[in-house]
Amino acid sequence: MDSRQIVGVLGYVSTAGMRRFFVTAARLRLESPDMKLVPAMVGKWQENRSVNHYRPDYVARVTTSLGQCCLRFISPRLVFGYCALSLVVPLSGQEDGPVVSSLGAKLREKTTYLNPEFLLFSVDAKKEKKVPVVIYLHGAGGVGNDIGKIKGQVQRVVFGIRKFRKGPCLVVAPQCLRDTPKGRGTWTPPDLDVLLEHLKATLPLDERRIYLTGNSMGGYGCWVWGGHNPKHFAAIAPVVGGIGRGGPKAVTDELEEWAANLATVPVYAFAGAKDRVVPAERSERMITAIRRAGGKRAKIKVFPEEGHGVGRIVFSTREVYDWMFSQKRE
Repeated sequence: MDSRQIVGVLGYVSTAGMRRFFVTAARLRLESPDMKLVPAMVGKWQENRSVNHYRPDYVARVTTSLGQCCLRFISPRLVFGYCALSLVVPLSGQEDGPVVSSLGAKLREKTTYLNPEFLLFSVDAKKEKKVPVVIYLHGAGGVGNDIGKIKGQVQRVVFGIRKFRKGPCLVVAPQCLRDTPKGRGTWTPPDLDVLLEHLKATLPLDERRIYLTGNSMGGYGCWVWGGHNPKHFAAIAPVVGGIGRGGPKAVTDELEEWAANLATVPVYAFAGAKDRVVPAERSERMITAIRRAGGKRAKIKVFPEEGHGVGRIVFSTREVYDWMFSQKRE
């Protein structure tokens, strides 16, 4: 078997399993005079994987480089044997992709702007045990009827939960349709209530630990859904969310009503001071209104040097996950 054949086999191996294999293999060859090369390459991959995990060109380059590296320092028979085995036997704890699930026919008829399909991720969840659920609402870039379109947005939340060991839990990501017979799609509480009704009926959820988060348009979805039905949630974390249906800078006429409801649930909002799409003032205004309504568990973090893309920081650092998973509805 030549190098091209072995590297070709490596292309079929999951990135999670491959990482574990090369770390182990590097340790086995510590006697090599060039032993620093493999751990260095593996370490660099691990350092960057949170940023580049869904770039096919990046994964291809890493796969090829590590494959060629292993040919030099690791027995080709060992490489081939592992790759063949990994095709049929998944490693313990290997990261799984999402399941595409769907609302039943009767529930579909109750929705207006919601794609009946949604993504379901399991983070170490067991079927027989009730677990927390994080519902993630995507931003405007995810609207449409192709459920795969939102995978990249929600994966960063799934990776954050894994990274900071907040499982077992489930992560659910619905999709808002772009165009419907009743106009352009948007997040609405009636649609999202139908989704949650289905989730409660079909999944082993701990109903005291239902968490809601979303980015941009999804942040608006957090405000509007929590502003109408806060009783569903143990915690709500809107990120750069607007507070009006009319667009990023719109302000709802029901601000005080939303605030009174949101005062009953823990809320942690995130915004960027340099955001020109949804001004940070919108999140600040909502948090002020919640506090004025008696909410003592509402807080906000504004990143002074960040704009509308602050979600990349929020969802890749520990703070939001520590706060969210510490909340439990009485």
